[in-house]
Amino acid sequence: MKDLHNKVAVVTGAGSGIGRALAKALAARGCRLALSDVNEAGLSETAEQCGANEVRCYTLDVSSRDAIYAHADQVAKDFGQVNLVINNAGVALSASVREMTDEDFKWVMDIDFWGVAHGTRAFLPHLIASGDGHVVNISSVFGLIGVPKQSAYNAAKFAVRGFTESLRQEMKLEEQPVAVSCVHPGGIRTNIANAARMGKSENAEAQRKGFDKLAMTTPAKAAETIVKGILRDESRILVGPDAWGIDALNRVLGAAYQPLVQRFSRKSLYN
Repeated sequence: MKDLHNKVAVVTGAGSGIGRALAKALAARGCRLALSDVNEAGLSETAEQCGANEVRCYTLDVSSRDAIYAHADQVAKDFGQVNLVINNAGVALSASVREMTDEDFKWVMDIDFWGVAHGTRAFLPHLIASGDGHVVNISSVFGLIGVPKQSAYNAAKFAVRGFTESLRQEMKLEEQPVAVSCVHPGGIRTNIANAARMGKSENAEAQRKGFDKLAMTTPAKAAETIVKGILRDESRILVGPDAWGIDALNRVLGAAYQPLVQRFSRKSLYN
Protein backbone atom coordinates (compact mmCIF):
# COMPACT_ATOMS: atom_id res chain seq x y z
CA MET A 1 0.00 0.00 0.00
CA LYS A 2 2.05 2.92 -1.33
CA ASP A 3 -0.77 5.46 -1.42
CA LEU A 4 -3.55 5.97 1.13
CA HIS A 5 -5.69 8.32 -0.96
CA ASN A 6 -9.29 7.11 -1.18
CA LYS A 7 -8.50 3.96 0.78
CA VAL A 8 -11.09 2.84 3.34
CA ALA A 9 -9.46 2.79 6.78
CA VAL A 10 -11.01 1.25 9.90
CA VAL A 11 -9.77 2.49 13.29
CA THR A 12 -11.03 1.10 16.60
CA GLY A 13 -10.65 3.10 19.80
CA ALA A 14 -10.82 6.30 17.74
CA GLY A 15 -12.48 8.40 20.43
CA SER A 16 -9.19 9.58 21.97
CA GLY A 17 -5.43 9.12 22.15
CA ILE A 18 -3.58 7.27 19.41
CA GLY A 19 -6.85 6.30 17.72
CA ARG A 20 -7.92 9.92 17.33
CA ALA A 21 -4.46 10.95 16.13
CA LEU A 22 -4.47 8.10 13.59
CA ALA A 23 -7.87 9.16 12.29
CA LYS A 24 -6.63 12.71 11.74
CA ALA A 25 -3.38 11.56 10.11
CA LEU A 26 -5.24 9.21 7.76
CA ALA A 27 -7.82 11.89 6.92
CA ALA A 28 -4.99 14.24 5.98
CA ARG A 29 -3.83 11.63 3.48
CA GLY A 30 -7.24 11.32 1.87
CA CYS A 31 -8.56 8.17 3.53
CA ARG A 32 -12.24 7.39 3.89
CA LEU A 33 -12.72 6.59 7.55
CA ALA A 34 -14.76 4.07 9.53
CA LEU A 35 -14.17 5.06 13.15
CA SER A 36 -15.39 3.21 16.22
CA ASP A 37 -15.32 3.51 20.00
CA VAL A 38 -17.48 2.86 23.06
CA ASN A 39 -17.24 6.58 23.84
CA GLU A 40 -19.75 8.23 21.50
CA ALA A 41 -18.94 11.78 22.61
CA GLY A 42 -15.22 11.31 22.05
CA LEU A 43 -15.89 9.67 18.70
CA SER A 44 -17.97 12.64 17.56
CA GLU A 45 -15.16 15.01 18.54
CA THR A 46 -12.70 12.94 16.52
CA ALA A 47 -14.97 13.02 13.47
CA GLU A 48 -15.25 16.80 13.70
CA GLN A 49 -11.47 17.13 13.84
CA CYS A 50 -10.99 15.03 10.71
CA GLY A 51 -12.30 17.76 8.45
CA ALA A 52 -14.36 17.22 5.31
CA ASN A 53 -13.21 13.68 4.52
CA GLU A 54 -15.80 10.91 4.35
CA VAL A 55 -16.18 9.76 7.95
CA ARG A 56 -18.65 7.31 9.46
CA CYS A 57 -18.82 6.65 13.19
CA TYR A 58 -19.84 3.40 14.84
CA THR A 59 -20.40 2.63 18.50
CA LEU A 60 -18.47 -0.58 19.12
CA ASP A 61 -17.45 -2.65 22.12
CA VAL A 62 -14.51 -4.71 20.88
CA SER A 63 -14.91 -7.19 23.74
CA SER A 64 -17.98 -8.53 21.91
CA ARG A 65 -17.12 -10.99 19.13
CA ASP A 66 -20.59 -10.77 17.58
CA ALA A 67 -20.48 -6.96 17.58
CA ILE A 68 -17.11 -6.97 15.79
CA TYR A 69 -18.26 -9.34 13.04
CA ALA A 70 -21.45 -7.34 12.52
CA HIS A 71 -19.34 -4.18 12.40
CA ALA A 72 -17.05 -5.62 9.71
CA ASP A 73 -20.01 -6.52 7.51
CA GLN A 74 -21.62 -3.11 8.05
CA VAL A 75 -18.45 -1.21 7.16
CA ALA A 76 -18.00 -3.26 3.98
CA LYS A 77 -21.63 -2.56 3.07
CA ASP A 78 -21.37 1.17 3.82
CA PHE A 79 -18.10 1.78 1.96
CA GLY A 80 -18.08 -0.99 -0.63
CA GLN A 81 -14.58 -2.09 0.36
CA VAL A 82 -12.09 -2.18 3.23
CA ASN A 83 -8.37 -1.58 2.72
CA LEU A 84 -6.82 -0.83 6.09
CA VAL A 85 -7.78 -2.06 9.57
CA ILE A 86 -6.07 -0.69 12.67
CA ASN A 87 -7.03 -2.63 15.79
CA ASN A 88 -6.16 0.04 18.30
CA ALA A 89 -8.73 -0.09 21.11
CA GLY A 90 -7.19 -1.03 24.44
CA VAL A 91 -7.29 -0.79 28.22
CA ALA A 92 -4.78 -1.17 31.04
CA LEU A 93 -4.58 -2.89 34.43
CA SER A 94 -1.96 -2.54 37.14
CA ALA A 95 -2.13 -5.35 39.67
CA SER A 96 0.02 -8.23 40.83
CA VAL A 97 -0.76 -11.81 39.79
CA ARG A 98 -1.76 -12.61 43.38
CA GLU A 99 -4.05 -9.62 43.71
CA MET A 100 -5.82 -9.15 40.39
CA THR A 101 -9.33 -10.53 40.07
CA ASP A 102 -10.49 -12.97 37.41
CA GLU A 103 -12.93 -10.30 36.25
CA ASP A 104 -10.17 -7.73 35.68
CA PHE A 105 -7.94 -10.29 33.97
CA LYS A 106 -10.77 -11.24 31.62
CA TRP A 107 -11.58 -7.57 30.97
CA VAL A 108 -8.04 -6.91 29.74
CA MET A 109 -7.83 -10.05 27.61
CA ASP A 110 -11.27 -9.57 26.05
CA ILE A 111 -10.41 -6.07 24.84
CA ASP A 112 -6.64 -6.06 24.32
CA PHE A 113 -6.28 -9.52 22.79
CA TRP A 114 -9.63 -10.90 21.69
CA GLY A 115 -10.68 -7.50 20.36
CA VAL A 116 -7.61 -7.56 18.13
CA ALA A 117 -7.96 -11.21 17.12
CA HIS A 118 -11.67 -10.95 16.30
CA GLY A 119 -11.13 -7.60 14.58
CA THR A 120 -8.47 -9.13 12.37
CA ARG A 121 -10.44 -12.26 11.50
CA ALA A 122 -13.71 -10.42 10.89
CA PHE A 123 -12.16 -7.97 8.43
CA LEU A 124 -9.64 -10.31 6.77
CA PRO A 125 -11.98 -11.57 4.00
CA HIS A 126 -12.83 -7.97 3.10
CA LEU A 127 -9.16 -6.98 3.05
CA ILE A 128 -8.31 -9.88 0.75
CA ALA A 129 -11.21 -8.98 -1.52
CA SER A 130 -9.92 -5.40 -1.81
CA GLY A 131 -6.74 -6.64 -3.51
CA ASP A 132 -4.69 -4.16 -1.47
CA GLY A 133 -5.21 -4.68 2.25
CA HIS A 134 -3.28 -4.05 5.42
CA VAL A 135 -3.84 -5.18 9.03
CA VAL A 136 -2.22 -3.13 11.78
CA ASN A 137 -2.44 -4.49 15.32
CA ILE A 138 -1.41 -2.40 18.29
CA SER A 139 0.71 -4.29 20.80
CA SER A 140 3.05 -2.42 23.18
CA VAL A 141 6.61 -2.37 24.46
CA PHE A 142 5.00 -4.64 27.06
CA GLY A 143 4.66 -7.09 24.19
CA LEU A 144 8.49 -7.14 24.11
CA ILE A 145 9.38 -7.41 27.80
CA GLY A 146 7.62 -8.53 30.98
CA VAL A 147 7.04 -5.98 33.74
CA PRO A 148 5.93 -6.53 37.35
CA LYS A 149 2.26 -5.76 38.04
CA GLN A 150 1.52 -5.84 34.31
CA SER A 151 1.02 -9.59 33.90
CA ALA A 152 -2.48 -9.34 32.38
CA TYR A 153 -1.46 -6.52 30.05
CA ASN A 154 1.77 -8.37 29.19
CA ALA A 155 -0.21 -11.52 28.43
CA ALA A 156 -2.52 -9.67 26.06
CA LYS A 157 0.20 -7.70 24.29
CA PHE A 158 2.57 -10.67 23.91
CA ALA A 159 -0.39 -12.58 22.46
CA VAL A 160 -1.11 -9.78 20.00
CA ARG A 161 2.51 -9.84 18.89
CA GLY A 162 2.57 -13.62 18.33
CA PHE A 163 -0.80 -13.63 16.58
CA THR A 164 0.20 -10.77 14.28
CA GLU A 165 3.65 -12.07 13.38
CA SER A 166 2.13 -15.47 12.55
CA LEU A 167 -0.53 -13.85 10.39
CA ARG A 168 2.05 -11.85 8.44
CA GLN A 169 3.90 -15.03 7.53
CA GLU A 170 0.67 -16.78 6.53
CA MET A 171 -0.34 -13.94 4.22
CA LYS A 172 3.04 -14.05 2.49
CA LEU A 173 3.11 -17.85 2.15
CA GLU A 174 -0.46 -17.89 0.83
CA GLU A 175 0.37 -14.97 -1.52
CA GLN A 176 -2.59 -12.99 -0.26
CA PRO A 177 -2.77 -9.23 -1.02
CA VAL A 178 -2.69 -8.27 2.66
CA ALA A 179 0.25 -6.74 4.51
CA VAL A 180 0.48 -7.10 8.28
CA SER A 181 2.18 -4.89 10.87
CA CYS A 182 2.54 -5.10 14.63
CA VAL A 183 2.96 -1.80 16.50
CA HIS A 184 4.88 -1.45 19.75
CA PRO A 185 4.35 1.99 21.29
CA GLY A 186 6.40 3.14 24.25
CA GLY A 187 5.03 5.76 26.63
CA ILE A 188 2.46 7.82 24.74
CA ARG A 189 0.76 10.85 26.30
CA THR A 190 -2.76 9.46 26.30
CA ASN A 191 -5.46 8.89 28.89
CA ILE A 192 -4.88 5.12 29.14
CA ALA A 193 -3.14 5.34 32.54
CA ASN A 194 -5.89 7.52 34.01
CA ALA A 195 -8.52 5.05 32.79
CA ALA A 196 -6.60 1.98 33.97
CA ARG A 197 -7.92 -0.36 36.63
CA MET A 198 -5.74 -0.77 39.70
CA GLY A 199 -5.23 -3.52 42.24
CA LYS A 200 -6.60 -2.64 45.69
CA SER A 201 -3.13 -2.13 47.18
CA GLU A 202 -1.82 0.01 44.31
CA ASN A 203 -1.10 3.73 44.72
CA ALA A 204 -3.07 4.83 41.68
CA GLU A 205 -2.08 8.49 41.84
CA ALA A 206 1.62 7.73 42.15
CA GLN A 207 1.51 5.26 39.28
CA ARG A 208 -0.29 7.72 37.02
CA LYS A 209 2.18 10.47 37.82
CA GLY A 210 5.01 8.03 37.14
CA PHE A 211 3.51 7.13 33.77
CA ASP A 212 3.14 10.81 32.86
CA LYS A 213 6.85 11.32 33.52
CA LEU A 214 7.77 8.37 31.29
CA ALA A 215 5.39 9.23 28.43
CA MET A 216 7.85 10.58 25.89
CA THR A 217 5.78 10.72 22.69
CA THR A 218 2.67 12.64 21.68
CA PRO A 219 -0.26 10.83 20.04
CA ALA A 220 0.28 12.90 16.88
CA LYS A 221 3.92 11.82 16.63
CA ALA A 222 2.92 8.21 17.31
CA ALA A 223 0.33 8.34 14.54
CA GLU A 224 2.82 9.73 12.03
CA THR A 225 5.29 6.96 12.89
CA ILE A 226 2.60 4.31 12.45
CA VAL A 227 1.38 5.70 9.12
CA LYS A 228 4.94 5.87 7.77
CA GLY A 229 5.45 2.27 8.91
CA ILE A 230 2.31 1.22 7.06
CA LEU A 231 3.49 2.85 3.84
CA ARG A 232 6.86 1.09 4.21
CA ASP A 233 5.18 -2.26 4.98
CA GLU A 234 7.17 -2.64 8.18
CA SER A 235 6.51 -5.85 10.06
CA ARG A 236 7.36 -4.27 13.44
CA ILE A 237 6.68 -0.58 14.03
CA LEU A 238 8.43 0.84 17.10
CA VAL A 239 6.96 4.09 18.41
CA GLY A 240 9.10 6.41 20.49
CA PRO A 241 12.75 6.41 21.58
CA ASP A 242 11.88 4.31 24.64
CA ALA A 243 10.41 1.62 22.38
CA TRP A 244 13.63 1.49 20.36
CA GLY A 245 15.65 1.28 23.59
CA ILE A 246 13.53 -1.52 25.04
CA ASP A 247 13.63 -3.46 21.79
CA ALA A 248 17.43 -3.15 21.70
CA LEU A 249 17.67 -4.18 25.36
CA ASN A 250 15.66 -7.31 24.68
CA ARG A 251 17.63 -8.19 21.56
CA VAL A 252 21.02 -7.73 23.24
CA LEU A 253 20.32 -9.23 26.67
CA GLY A 254 17.57 -11.73 26.02
CA ALA A 255 16.08 -12.95 29.31
CA ALA A 256 18.91 -11.21 31.16
CA TYR A 257 16.98 -7.93 30.86
CA GLN A 258 14.85 -9.01 33.83
CA PRO A 259 17.22 -7.98 36.67
CA LEU A 260 17.34 -4.46 35.19
CA VAL A 261 13.54 -4.25 35.13
CA GLN A 262 13.39 -5.61 38.69
CA ARG A 263 15.79 -2.92 39.88
CA PHE A 264 13.76 -0.17 38.26
CA SER A 265 10.47 -1.63 39.51
CA ARG A 266 11.70 -1.92 43.09
CA LYS A 267 12.23 1.84 43.16
CA SER A 268 9.10 2.86 41.27
CA LEU A 269 6.49 0.22 42.17
CA TYR A 270 7.47 -1.29 45.51
CA ASN A 271 8.24 1.78 47.63
